[in-house]
Amino acid sequence: MPGMDVLIADDDPLLRALLEHKLGAADYVVRSVEDGRAALEALERQRPDVLVLDAMMPVMDGFETLRRIKANPDLAGVVVVMLTALKREEDVVSALKLGAADYLAKPFNPDELVARLDRLTAAQRSAS
Repeated sequence: MPGMDVLIADDDPLLRALLEHKLGAADYVVRSVEDGRAALEALERQRPDVLVLDAMMPVMDGFETLRRIKANPDLAGVVVVMLTALKREEDVVSALKLGAADYLAKPFNPDELVARLDRLTAAQRSAS
């Protein structure tokens, strides 16, 4: 969706660069940070349409970041997509119960991520 703002929180600089390129080519406005604490700080400054969140990061992991986002009334409406190497059923269920809108396991197809973001942002636009 053109002009939709995406924040990526992942500690892998190569993955962040890949996502910035791929999502930028799909007309998303992309910012990225390297951990959960930086993601919370970025959310306070400028709320994105979607947060793509890794689970395993230094400083603050994605599950704790998601908990804090959903516990904060000012941030609870942020759409969060988990993008992580954790593939166990309990990890997926836990993230969804915490409030993640979607969950995609690494390795992943970047085109699938774009399609999922397109679906989520279209639903977000039609709801507003």
